[in-house]
Amino acid sequence: MTEEINQNYPPAYLKIDAATQASGFTMPSDPLTCSLLRTLAAAKPGGKFLELGTGTGLATAWILDGMDGEATLVSFDNDATLLAIAREFLGEDRRLSLVEADGEAWVQANAGQKFDYIFADTWHGKYLLLDEVLAMLNPGGLYIVDDMLPQPNWPEGHAEKAANFVKYLESQSDLLVSKLHWATGVIVAVKR
Repeated sequence: MTEEINQNYPPAYLKIDAATQASGFTMPSDPLTCSLLRTLAAAKPGGKFLELGTGTGLATAWILDGMDGEATLVSFDNDATLLAIAREFLGEDRRLSLVEADGEAWVQANAGQKFDYIFADTWHGKYLLLDEVLAMLNPGGLYIVDDMLPQPNWPEGHAEKAANFVKYLESQSDLLVSKLHWATGVIVAVKR
């Protein structure tokens, strides 16, 4: 067994990747993580999906590729330039709502919503407002985060913050947590 992705990439992925590189964005989601996101998305037919931190839409493309025709995805980011790339290549997908919003403001304004799948790819929902985002998860819902292994762009003190985050997730009695020492470091949790 190898880590090679031997299945088709989502149709828009290569175009988004080229636009991402041209934009100078240096924090794209790892393709291995994206492959897992697609696989897990397929396990939630008709589900309500949330992505915190669209970026340029690389991970978004994979999530959409795993979703069925009845599922919906809300994805937000506060960077209009990055969202423009996602809109260019994914904006016609009727299952997708791309939202330009500050993470804190969006989470607070949507606190009553419930989701079957949450990919937290930004500070909000991971290091900020974690309890509020976990409260949005339906029973049986998936909570997924990446970049949990040391990254070259981590600021001073971030390793401790990441370790504390993992300990906190593991302390939650309503979550079953698996830590994958793979790709950039992925955590998959399911709400009981």
